[in-house]
Amino acid sequence: MPGNVITLTNKAADRIKAIIAKSDKPILGVRLGLENAGCAGMAYKLDYAEEKAPLDEVVTDKGVTILVDPKAILFLLGTEMDYEETKLRSGFVFNNPNETDACGCGESVTLKAAEMPVTEQAPR
Repeated sequence: MPGNVITLTNKAADRIKAIIAKSDKPILGVRLGLENAGCAGMAYKLDYAEEKAPLDEVVTDKGVTILVDPKAILFLLGTEMDYEETKLRSGFVFNNPNETDACGCGESVTLKAAEMPVTEQAPR
């Protein structure tokens, strides 16, 4: 796969570094995946990652390690992860080109698998 599955803004990288620094045990990075949730179907899921699972996609960006759940890769290709703070809310936001819809409350999204470019035509 060319390029990273996901990229981070400086704000997202700084926030992840701060979260990891406050952990009471050694953390490799964060694990990013998707879970079935909400009225739109899927939600982004972030957890501490203490070690790499065998099929994780490892992305290193701006000094941060992201371990992407292999089942989520096609839904996350091209995503930019940001961190946003407003007067009423703070949290990670995902600018995902594979998002086709979102619920009104912002808790879940509808995603389609990324279309992979055809690299070689089958012989006729």
